[in-house]
Amino acid sequence: MNTFKSTIAPALMLAVSLWYSPVSNAQPGCDIRPSETVVLYPEGQDSGKGLPEAWGPGESNGITEPESTDNYGNISKITEARFDLYFPEKPNGQMVIVCPGGGYSFVSSFNEGLYVADWMTERGVTVAVVKYRLPNGHWTVPLTDVQNTFRYCRAHAGEWGVRQIGVMGFSAGGHLAACATTLYEDTQTRPDFSILIYPVISLDREISHEGTRTGLVGPDSKWLGRTGKTFSQWEKDKEQLECLIRKYSLENNVSADTPPVFLAHCTDDTTVPVKNSILFYLALKENDVPAEMHVYPQGGHGWGFSKEKYVSHDNLGYARSEFEASLARWMDSLLEK
Repeated sequence: MNTFKSTIAPALMLAVSLWYSPVSNAQPGCDIRPSETVVLYPEGQDSGKGLPEAWGPGESNGITEPESTDNYGNISKITEARFDLYFPEKPNGQMVIVCPGGGYSFVSSFNEGLYVADWMTERGVTVAVVKYRLPNGHWTVPLTDVQNTFRYCRAHAGEWGVRQIGVMGFSAGGHLAACATTLYEDTQTRPDFSILIYPVISLDREISHEGTRTGLVGPDSKWLGRTGKTFSQWEKDKEQLECLIRKYSLENNVSADTPPVFLAHCTDDTTVPVKNSILFYLALKENDVPAEMHVYPQGGHGWGFSKEKYVSHDNLGYARSEFEASLARWMDSLLEK
């Protein structure tokens, strides 16, 4: 198994943490580093405890350019799926699989990954931050990686002292986490709870984030254009696009078996309209799924866990303590059940 252990020297750990990133001056503003990094395919499919060999990567995302990372920890062109594990000193029995956002065109590994892990591990929560393969129009790819992360973590939960495994996502990563919340295959891939922060929920053109929609299923021109197609193929493409929009508009997939959900969004979010969270909340309510939603008047989009502790500003600063207290209380309430 290709893993990186936290016991190695700090200088070597820094080099390892940047192995996937040619940008050596990327500064996370945070001292925490992964305890271990697990590469899903094929290393995570080794015999014994881990990802069963039958659950492979599925289709390729078709990306051929090299992966890159900018100074903000935004990772682009991901073709090698992996996740970073963060173990708390005193585990409380909960684990969160984190899906950073980035419009399905990059993964915001600091703001919606590393900083999340810092906050969670301080509270005793074990964390896996997924560097999922970007879809590039191959819509099955990201969810395959997240579900295989669930399978791997379920297999190791006992040795890690984990009793509950939830999912958390931001923006397009919130869409991915909502996919995991509603499109699970079995008890292994069904989250025990779900935390969705300013999530893209719907692919409806009226309220969706265009970049997320295009990144996941490709541009409309791919499906609606007639050039080079027979009439029959053109009709099939139009029908398939509508099927994909319906399937990945996740408010349509809520059921009574959907796990409990925590939602947070801002009214002034002009990137992902708050109606996304509202639609999902109403679907949860209609199906009697326990749900809690917080809508803050200001903060915009993308505030994640970036606060003054890590960066020079906090777009949710006026409500940060309220947000963290509410999330902590809600997660604690799940441990009591």
